Amino acid sequence: MQAFVIAAKRTAVMPRGGAFRALSLEELAVPVVRALLDVAGIEPGAVDEVVLSNVLGPGGNPARRVALAAGLPERVAGLSIDRQCAGGLDALLIARGMVMAGLAEVVVAGGVESYSLRPERRMPGAALPYDEAPFTPWPDRNPGMSEAAAALALRLGISRAQQDLWAVESHRKAQTADLSGEIVEIAGVVRDGFTRHLSPALAARAKVVAGSVTAANAAVAADGAALVLVVSERVAARVKSAARMVGGVTLGGVPWEPGLAPVAAIGEVLAKAAVRPGDLKLAEVMEAYAVQAIACVEGAGLDPARVNTGGGALARGHPVGASGAVLAVRLFADLKRGMGLAAIAAAGGIGTALVLER
Repeated sequence: MQAFVIAAKRTAVMPRGGAFRALSLEELAVPVVRALLDVAGIEPGAVDEVVLSNVLGPGGNPARRVALAAGLPERVAGLSIDRQCAGGLDALLIARGMVMAGLAEVVVAGGVESYSLRPERRMPGAALPYDEAPFTPWPDRNPGMSEAAAALALRLGISRAQQDLWAVESHRKAQTADLSGEIVEIAGVVRDGFTRHLSPALAARAKVVAGSVTAANAAVAADGAALVLVVSERVAARVKSAARMVGGVTLGGVPWEPGLAPVAAIGEVLAKAAVRPGDLKLAEVMEAYAVQAIACVEGAGLDPARVNTGGGALARGHPVGASGAVLAVRLFADLKRGMGLAAIAAAGGIGTALVLER
């Protein structure tokens, strides 16, 4: 049995404190769920499950809340996951597994994040709240994400100039991309809010975050939702547009070097599908940091000209739990024929990769 994506939609991605600052997870995700069902011609009663990634929220099974708020049947229990940045793409892999196992025929899968409304988190007895949870059990081997990115750049010899150029290109491509078919209007917003003209001179003046990592070559924290419909072959046969989920894998790597984790995942998923990097028509690779994207593209042997052709997270922002699903939505929107790849790194040294085929 095979699984297919028949629809993929998202909100615009807005920097924290922006146009989505007061919107709840339900307010972000429900319009996307309804748009998915509408474009695919699927009745709400046909949905078997909702798998939703969320990292920063207060808990309480957001997937269940979104399912209920979207008017899906009460029998849809909802499954919420947290695999950090990779969760939005992992939700699709879980949905694929459900369909292939015969447990479901129609699954809404993806991620939603409100960085603006994230709750304050505090360790018992601590005077101050923390912004970043520990990602390994070893305090001496648990660098912050920016520090880990800077260390990776230093180890691989990727200069700040290279990182800045990648960021400049990300914004340039995003400015000319046609996103009208994938973005669901919410709060009057139909374009990603952070995309702008970023010149090399402006990037060179950006505030340093850590080492060669700066405010220009690192993605900003953001709000947004991205979801897809994963269905069985029987359901896919009734629609005009479908992409086969060829394969997907999530692998752990070196915990304190998360930026390189997708390389092994990409290699494994391509090997299992008997696909060479050169066979890919498009690739969507996460740009939490420019250095991470550069390292993954080079390490996996991808063609840079086919990567993030509509811009990446550096030009959009990083709604953590939703970012992997944003990659899948972008890939589904732009992949017209052949095979395409979505890949993302996550804190703790995790990499996830998915291959779709039109």
